[in-house]
Amino acid sequence: MQTQNADANRLNDLEKYDMVVKRLEARGVILEDMAQITLDLQMKYIPQLTFELCLEHVKRVVMKREVQHAVLTGLELDILAEQNKLSEPLLSMLNNDYGLYGIDEVLALSIVNVYGSIGFTNFGYVDKTKPGIIGRLDAEGKKEGRCNTFLDDIVGAIAAAAASSIAHRFANL
Repeated sequence: MQTQNADANRLNDLEKYDMVVKRLEARGVILEDMAQITLDLQMKYIPQLTFELCLEHVKRVVMKREVQHAVLTGLELDILAEQNKLSEPLLSMLNNDYGLYGIDEVLALSIVNVYGSIGFTNFGYVDKTKPGIIGRLDAEGKKEGRCNTFLDDIVGAIAAAAASSIAHRFANL
């Protein structure tokens, strides 16, 4: 156990970034999906905004250590729930995306927290409206055998954080 901990601590942020991107891809999410939501969130405020800039900000968000840890934790819980490797009542709450569970949103808020109150506002909006891939993940998570309880909120939080990062960048224009 000691060796595993030492190995995990030796991973640098770029290595964890690559790991996070691969794990998201394995769950059907690519960074471009989040960049599209980011673009949709900010386009009316910044008409000159490009998809490429949104993708750059999504990558910056995912590079942050706190974000990497939240993503790795949430994805692992979804996978363990799919494999029925959690005990009850947590297993049923995750597999059914129980509305009053709320810990999935709390984990997602740790991602947007890095960007201040605008991050919270953006996340609340995407959590309610479920644009793009978030809606697909939410619907997919309601199918038997699939758990996206944390994933849909993580994706929304990354997109919301990237939108907030862009808003901060353009605030003085």
